[in-house]
Amino acid sequence: MKLSEKIRYVGLNDTTTKLFEHQWTIPYGVSYNSYLIVDEKIALIDTAAAACREEFLEKIKDEIGTRPIDFLVVNHMEPDHSALQQAIREKYPDCEIVTNAKAVPMIEGFQGIKDNIKVIKEGETLALGETTLQFFMVPMVHWPETMVTWCPEEKTLFSGDAFGTFKVAPECVIDSKSDIFNEYESEMRRYYSSIVGKYGGPVQTALKKLSGLEISRICSTHGPVWENSIPQVLEMYDRLSASRLEKGVCLVYGSMYGNTAKAAEAIRAQLTAMNIPVQIHDLCEEDLSFALADVFKYDSLIVGSPTYNAGLFPPVSAFMEALKARGVKNRKFAAFGSYSWAGTSVKILNNLAAEMQFETVHDGISFAQGFAPEKFAADQIAQSFA
Repeated sequence: MKLSEKIRYVGLNDTTTKLFEHQWTIPYGVSYNSYLIVDEKIALIDTAAAACREEFLEKIKDEIGTRPIDFLVVNHMEPDHSALQQAIREKYPDCEIVTNAKAVPMIEGFQGIKDNIKVIKEGETLALGETTLQFFMVPMVHWPETMVTWCPEEKTLFSGDAFGTFKVAPECVIDSKSDIFNEYESEMRRYYSSIVGKYGGPVQTALKKLSGLEISRICSTHGPVWENSIPQVLEMYDRLSASRLEKGVCLVYGSMYGNTAKAAEAIRAQLTAMNIPVQIHDLCEEDLSFALADVFKYDSLIVGSPTYNAGLFPPVSAFMEALKARGVKNRKFAAFGSYSWAGTSVKILNNLAAEMQFETVHDGISFAQGFAPEKFAADQIAQSFA
């Protein structure tokens, strides 16, 4: 598939994998994007997941026939992009791998490849004929070896995982529909918060480094090729990485027997009546990436957990650990929960909130045994977020 006379798309959509990285639900699938630059020399930008081997090689053959691939550019070594390096070497034995020094030991470790590797440095260029590739290091977006590749003649940035998203690429690959960014926005935010969210500082550094480029096309490794939505894509990454938040509440809970769930619904009803935006997430029914996406959107967080073995209910504990791992801070916070004989969950949640530099706006409500409106003042918690 031609993106231009020089650039060809050879990526694939995956609708069979249920868990990305064996942990994140992908109900709308995911794409593994790879690109060819066809000039006097041919460069392949990244590869794909191991399961895609035969289809991937066939797509390359459809684009270049019997011509050899001269260079394989490795922007990022995560296996969903790098698993087929050995397959490319077998098919095109003279292909030279082009990457940075930090990727070299990973290439050997993952793929067993030690020879014919060209190590490039910041700003170095590679001539293909009429087109040129230039390389910029963007470490920790989101691995230490990550770099991006710039083709100035095409005004195209091959961005690796940056600006990627869950959900398969559209049939035409390019974001040609005027409202397509809206179709991907929530899955892009979920991808960012799950995969990249810990690295807001490095993302900000990378955005500043790349800000001088006149970008007309962003070719990431997941999701659409961005041409018409570039301002929205860049703004979204800038906003998420800088923690510029919307007013609203992410309401998250886990419930063993339904009592904490009823309390959560009571809080949601109060917030809705006050016209405060709220998104609710049951951690027992969905993976925590959906809740993380709204934590990265809203300025307030309410968490509910029953007391379980004198601690937090495990799904809630996992969620709080995920927040800590991503360095989430500066949220307005309140906790609630039920217990049978010893209520400790609210105290534990408040202590965790303090560790993460949240602003606790309500002391929290802990209630014994079954839920009843008269022993759970949902309106008091809701009013704290007015």
